[in-house]
Amino acid sequence: MVNNKMYELGTKKSTIRTIFEFGRKRAAEVGEENVYDFSLGNPNVPTPDFIKEAAVDILTNMEPAAIHGYTVAPGNPQVREKLAESINSRFGVNIAGKNLFLTAGAAASITICFKALSQPEDEYITFAPFFPEYRAFVESVGGKLVVVPAQPEDWQIDFEAFEKLVTNHTKAVIVNSPNNPSGAVYSEDTIKKLAEILRVKEQEYRHPIFIISDEPYREIAFEGYTVPYIPKYYDNTLVCYSYSKSFSLPGERIGYIMVPDSVADFGKVYGAIAGAARVLTHVNAPSLWQLVIGRCADKPSDISTYVKNGQLLYQGLIDAGFECVKPQGAFYLFPKCLEEDDYAFCERAKKYDLLLVPGTDFGCPGYFRAAYCIKTETIKKSLPLFKKLAAEYK
Repeated sequence: MVNNKMYELGTKKSTIRTIFEFGRKRAAEVGEENVYDFSLGNPNVPTPDFIKEAAVDILTNMEPAAIHGYTVAPGNPQVREKLAESINSRFGVNIAGKNLFLTAGAAASITICFKALSQPEDEYITFAPFFPEYRAFVESVGGKLVVVPAQPEDWQIDFEAFEKLVTNHTKAVIVNSPNNPSGAVYSEDTIKKLAEILRVKEQEYRHPIFIISDEPYREIAFEGYTVPYIPKYYDNTLVCYSYSKSFSLPGERIGYIMVPDSVADFGKVYGAIAGAARVLTHVNAPSLWQLVIGRCADKPSDISTYVKNGQLLYQGLIDAGFECVKPQGAFYLFPKCLEEDDYAFCERAKKYDLLLVPGTDFGCPGYFRAAYCIKTETIKKSLPLFKKLAAEYK
């Protein structure tokens, strides 16, 4: 009667959402201030004033039909030109509005790219640890997700393992930096090496292999770390961007796909993206928020809270006896559990109302994710509880 795969996806909640809902129930029982919910990557930094000011000015002074009406499917042409100018000035590239396709956030951007590129037997490679929804997105278009094992000492890429997994069926490689869940930033050397290998493989298999760069955390990179702009290193790159994290707008769903002129057969790729958006019922990105980001594209992101929270939680976990790579970006830590079974460890943490996400869901058993985009005071109060949890393993 129904598609069984869709039924499974619709009725089986993700582990992250299940833990978050448990936290809401627990908060009703013991009080919000007594639950330490590190489960969900929902920004707690207030939306910047310049976003609110732009939205109010647009709503007050523009014609309603111009604000709320349809735009062309790729997005408002004037907004796309403004975004292109911003990208050019920031990253030293040369794109125009025609290279951008505005979307309802990074998830939409990624799924549109998968739909646009996919043919039977295609494979998409990603690197553990990875955002769990990649698997659902890839499989929804008939593709296969291939996972490169993690390199836990620094969360960079294990290139020896990667090279063995690239085959004639490889359509694209998914790159997420700064990374969810590890907080790692791929170095310039890492990106150069990745590009070098893929150029060789393209020659060997005689077809393009794309990089799909998933970049919702691009602006959240800490001092000493720079996020390489991958189209400068590799021609066949599609950039999937979102303003959800940089401007604290996760519920407004606004982002874009950037298709550089350098991709193999630009017209065909861009046309396929437009077609994929069409069949995925993407009429156009939210019209109001197109106008807002057009005005605010060059505005800075305030990451000071994430810097403070990341250092606070990292040092607290190290002091408690955990092993963890120092945060480099995004707003996640990915420490090693104190036992092999990460599900059992996270279940034990609930005894202290510490809500953590098992690493198995991210392709890394034995680790856990802690999202520190929460109140700083909540993190401070949680640190003695992490110490109590750790003491149970001594």
